[in-house]
Amino acid sequence: MIETKNLYKTYQMGDVKVEALRDVSLRIAAGEFVAIMGASGSGKSTMMHVLGLLDRPDSGEYFLGGEDVTKLTDKELALVRNQLVGFVFQQFHLLPRMTALENAELPLIYAGKRHLKERAEKELEGVGLKDRMLHRPNEMSGGQQQRVAIARSLVCDPPIIFADEPTGNLDSKSKEEIMAILKELNKKGKTIVIVTHENEIAVHAKRVIMMRDGQIISDKAVSKETTAPKAGSLRPENPVRDILSASGSRVKGGMEFLDYLKQAVSAMLSHKMRAFLSILGILIGVAAVIAMLAIGQGSKESIEKQLASLGSNLLVISPGATRSGGVAFQAGTTTRFTFQDVEAISKLTDSVKRVSPSVKSRAQIVYANKNWNTQVEGVAVDYAELRSCVPTIGRFFTQEEVKMRNKVALLGTTVVRELFGDANPIGETVKINLINFKVIGILPAKGSSGPMDQDDTVLIPITTAMYRVLGKQYIDSIYVEASSADTINTAEEEIDKLIIKQHRLITKDQQESFHIRNMADIKKTLESTTETMSLLLGAIAAISLLVGGIGIMNIMLVSVTERTREIGLRKAIGANNKDILVQFLIEAVLMSIIGGLSGILLGSGIAMLVVVIAGWSVRVSTYSIILATTFSLAVGIIFGLWPAQKASELDPIEALRYE
Repeated sequence: MIETKNLYKTYQMGDVKVEALRDVSLRIAAGEFVAIMGASGSGKSTMMHVLGLLDRPDSGEYFLGGEDVTKLTDKELALVRNQLVGFVFQQFHLLPRMTALENAELPLIYAGKRHLKERAEKELEGVGLKDRMLHRPNEMSGGQQQRVAIARSLVCDPPIIFADEPTGNLDSKSKEEIMAILKELNKKGKTIVIVTHENEIAVHAKRVIMMRDGQIISDKAVSKETTAPKAGSLRPENPVRDILSASGSRVKGGMEFLDYLKQAVSAMLSHKMRAFLSILGILIGVAAVIAMLAIGQGSKESIEKQLASLGSNLLVISPGATRSGGVAFQAGTTTRFTFQDVEAISKLTDSVKRVSPSVKSRAQIVYANKNWNTQVEGVAVDYAELRSCVPTIGRFFTQEEVKMRNKVALLGTTVVRELFGDANPIGETVKINLINFKVIGILPAKGSSGPMDQDDTVLIPITTAMYRVLGKQYIDSIYVEASSADTINTAEEEIDKLIIKQHRLITKDQQESFHIRNMADIKKTLESTTETMSLLLGAIAAISLLVGGIGIMNIMLVSVTERTREIGLRKAIGANNKDILVQFLIEAVLMSIIGGLSGILLGSGIAMLVVVIAGWSVRVSTYSIILATTFSLAVGIIFGLWPAQKASELDPIEALRYE
């Protein structure tokens, strides 16, 4: 069953090299009960670890069932440990968060045989723990814990049992009970190899090997009694090759995703505070992303709404201040617009679509016993389409009403609220500067633009405003809509030349006596500012998420350190590097997903709270939810990968020795 030839193993202890094994050759037949003895530092434990495939020799050959296992990969060694070898440790190495039954069935999980759970129950019954299966290790005595460890070593029915000081931490009664179990296993055909320094334990063995300074100094049989291997207890002639061939690339011998998930959840529940802190970091980061992007998106839409209220492809022409002989004159002194200017601009049909003159002033508007001071603006018919002012209720005035200087008015929603409350104002009569006007429409709500309320306004025909209400002879400004976005610059140039020609503006000072504002440029500036603000808010939130990711990495690194011996145990009973990697990675991803989903709820709640408290415009978009979820998942994978990789690369014996 076991044959070693010229094994050497050296450890580097600081500047000193310690030869743990020196030219060790050994043969152990199937069905033997062997005790390896020696003083501390004699090399007996190292011998056990090499024989049990937990450690590799520096040189020499080791044949297990006829196969040279020194040439196997780590993945193949893990499979062989799981199927052919059972371990019983002095420190028991039971996972504290698991019951006795869960501890006993761990090897089945790594063998892909979780469905054979009754086998673990059977082995626990066999070691006298039928009534303690659902108890955790801290609820058991040392002898009971060691029995659980023995049941765990037997659950995959391995032909070889290695026991490293199995009675070292037990009282006399428990020692006898454990040795009785091992002897019974040997009678059933199991090959038993124990390491001990106690003579009273060694006497139970049928063969005693003494070691000193890394060498075998004696090897003698203490009993002539032999145990024939139980029929069917051994694999074929080459059990190692048989296992590897049957399992291939560990298709049959691997964990399923649900097993990984259960192990990860179990680890998280056993360290609730640590998991909560990791989740909290991601939760805050995702909530920040959702809330920030919601505020940014809401602000963007609010600005876009205000921009839409300006009208599309809009030019605004207004008189400006000028200088003459070093004297500054007020706006409108040099250039004053008239209806002839409006008519001339409207004839630029290749580049101009609509034109509307405008005059403005503050006025007192009265209805019944209520009054309100508001802005009154006189405009033309095209103003409705040009400035997106088509009434939501009622109608706009007609060209005939402009021509006849009719006293009709359209009210902004703020004016309607202040004068009429919830009543319908259509058809009612209001006084503007003591002149009666009939209300024919309600303007669409546009909201505030800075300190100015765009809904606090009244529109009346421009002729009525100029000649009946405000007493103006000249137009304050002219709104022009270009025929398309491509022609807006052409329209601006043509209008500029037209006004200079119409008003005979010769000098540079005179030519600067009016202004043409291109609202498309203002739109672009505002849109660019909004995009920058959204990116800035998103970047700040992303930094929060990044910090949360670093927190997960730190917690997972701490977890790897705290659970080093657990990792060693898992590897000793059959877990390979991939099993450990995937389990730790799933833990990190799971915490990120939980944090991400919680963060989405919290971020959405914060966004809604901002609406209620501050009255800001916010919108939680599907894009921001997908972005935050994807980002949190990526954080879990990226920041969890290094700790998981570090855990998977731990050497099993070094991990088991970790303090």
